[in-house]
Amino acid sequence: MLKFYVVEDDPAVRKMLSRIVAESGLGEVMGEAEDGSCASIIAVQAADVVIIDLLMPGRDGIETVKALREAHYGGRFIMISQVENKEMIGEAYQQGVDTFIQKPINRLEVVAVLRRVSDHLLLEKSMQTIRNSLRLLDVPGDAAVHSGTHLQQQSSIEQQARTLLLQLGIAGETGTSDLIRIMKWLKTQEQAQQLLPDLPPLKTIYAHVAKGSLQQPEANMQKVVRALEQRIRRLVMQALTHLSSLGLNDYGHPTFEYYASRLFDFQEVRLRMRELEEQRKSSAAKLNLRKFLYVLYVECCSASDT
Repeated sequence: MLKFYVVEDDPAVRKMLSRIVAESGLGEVMGEAEDGSCASIIAVQAADVVIIDLLMPGRDGIETVKALREAHYGGRFIMISQVENKEMIGEAYQQGVDTFIQKPINRLEVVAVLRRVSDHLLLEKSMQTIRNSLRLLDVPGDAAVHSGTHLQQQSSIEQQARTLLLQLGIAGETGTSDLIRIMKWLKTQEQAQQLLPDLPPLKTIYAHVAKGSLQQPEANMQKVVRALEQRIRRLVMQALTHLSSLGLNDYGHPTFEYYASRLFDFQEVRLRMRELEEQRKSSAAKLNLRKFLYVLYVECCSASDT
């Protein structure tokens, strides 16, 4: 059961949200505040999710989210808003808001949003528990069984990678096979108990993937790695352009809402959206390839383990 904290200046809305959380069976509201200035890190740190209003008479939602992130609050933020200003919504995403609930409050929308965030959080916790358990285990077994399990896991992560690439609008593009090989190689590293709190250096990843899959002579490896890196960069830019296009048409599009701020630095998403508005084909956006690859890998693992 998850713990929620509600920051909302309207007592009727606070009461409604508390009732929806309780009746949905998703968890409990463990605290409330009528203004952002009352939502200190001490008050919210035990909450898994903070539901916060965008516009409040004292400290507003964006300022509060920023303050809590700076105080190292690690939970999720769901923002309540009736504002349609794209710059303000973009700023909220940039500060760490996961998703929005629109006013006036609709019970079905609230339950759907809370359930989506709740499912993702519970899955993350479950995966971490499993990984911690595996870290402590060293159980010998039949080699064929281990080999079969390994192949199943490789197949599963490949299937999930293909599904995610389809959602990101880049399935079938040049470089997708390279990206899938990277996901599979990262999985082998984790299976070898080389856990991944962060990625290895990108050049290390590219070199291993190129060497393992292409079997190129060592003399050609530098050229092959450079070509692979360029394909990945172009592919990630295509994903950024696709997500930015979705957000330009609809900030509430579920794919944009979920992946844009996870896979990319949101200021770069906003920049690409402005470029698309101005019909610019090239982009000045700076790609954080490490972030993209790591988050994509985590998403592949999360879905393949369900």
